[in-house]
Amino acid sequence: MALIIGAATGCVGAVFRLLLAHADRLRDAMIAWAYGHAIWGFLIVVGTCAVATLVAAWMVRQFSPHASGSGIPHVEAVLREEIPPAPFGLVPVKFIGGILAIGSGLALGREGPTVQMGAGIAVFAARVCRLCGADSRVLLAAGAGAGLATAFNAPIAGLVFVLEELVQRIEHRVAIAALAALATAIPVARLLLGDAPDFQIGPLSYPSAESAPLFFTLGGIAGLLAVAYNRTLLATIAVRDRFGRLPIELRAGLIGASVGMLAWFAPELVGGGDQITQRTLIGRESVGILGFAFLVRFGLGALSYAAGTPGGLFAPLLVLGAQSGQLFGAACRLAFPKLAVQPEAFALVGMAAFFTGVVRAPVTGIVLVAEMTGNVTMLLPMLGACFMAMLLPMLLGNAPIYDSLREHTLRLERQIRQR
Repeated sequence: MALIIGAATGCVGAVFRLLLAHADRLRDAMIAWAYGHAIWGFLIVVGTCAVATLVAAWMVRQFSPHASGSGIPHVEAVLREEIPPAPFGLVPVKFIGGILAIGSGLALGREGPTVQMGAGIAVFAARVCRLCGADSRVLLAAGAGAGLATAFNAPIAGLVFVLEELVQRIEHRVAIAALAALATAIPVARLLLGDAPDFQIGPLSYPSAESAPLFFTLGGIAGLLAVAYNRTLLATIAVRDRFGRLPIELRAGLIGASVGMLAWFAPELVGGGDQITQRTLIGRESVGILGFAFLVRFGLGALSYAAGTPGGLFAPLLVLGAQSGQLFGAACRLAFPKLAVQPEAFALVGMAAFFTGVVRAPVTGIVLVAEMTGNVTMLLPMLGACFMAMLLPMLLGNAPIYDSLREHTLRLERQIRQR
């Protein structure tokens, strides 16, 4: 069953990625066309983004409330038997709503939808085959891991994610099922997507012992930024909830319109962010532009998630991690010219460190970044940076983001039952 679920998840996830890439190209083409039509072009861009986001939010409210947001907190709650699995209708809502929301320019990731769709496919298969609750739980975890692996073309990260984040312990049956699902999901996905790593990065030299304190410092900075990001995200959701009298579609439409305005002036800053991460990893952006882009994306990620549409957090986190690491590396190169600092190396380490600070899944972050870039040179610096990125938020009493979002999911479930 896990082999079948993995293949189905790999196919769905790959098609989802292809359609998202097509939506990004379509959005860029629309903006380029709109530049030639002055005010009407501006209104068309803003209106299209607003309508796409509004429709995605309407689909969530009308057909599957649990399709809102990342979906990973919902999967975790189901695995802990805190809430029942969602009906299969969640999968098409997540698929179509995710394309509309991310394609409209919201700073959301593709991994949340693919993880929840993989879990939804597993739940459906288990119900059709009338499997017991224990077997259904194992398959759900395996399908979710296959979804993450497909989203980033990172099979080992998918396995680690299941054990470290979803079940948070080593379970042999879960591990075997996840391996089986990954063994079919990735080959099927690569038939459609190819087998190249998601990001390309130039050769990196092994860091010297003298540079080790810099990577520990970067990890500490990433941890503090992660605390700020978690609090900003939760505060934005709280502000949204205070306007509960407004229809959720209207709130989402206003956020979509805001993103459309940004897309008109800076189309390269909207969307999931893979292109931004790639430009950062090859050092194409100047320090001034990179700093401005970091601030914009920091706020845009929280605002986009508050729209309540399908969309994940991982990809936007990788953008912010790469940008903060590149900025820190550029500063270190100026401050310590004798160390021959490579800012791109700090961008790579920053991706893993910021992810760890927000999610508190260090092994997943390290393996994910290594697989997405095809680079293992910086594994040792990533260990030190992720140590600091995990330590400081814990000392500050900041909860992992998915724990906080899972509590929000449980409150949503209680509200649904009361209705």
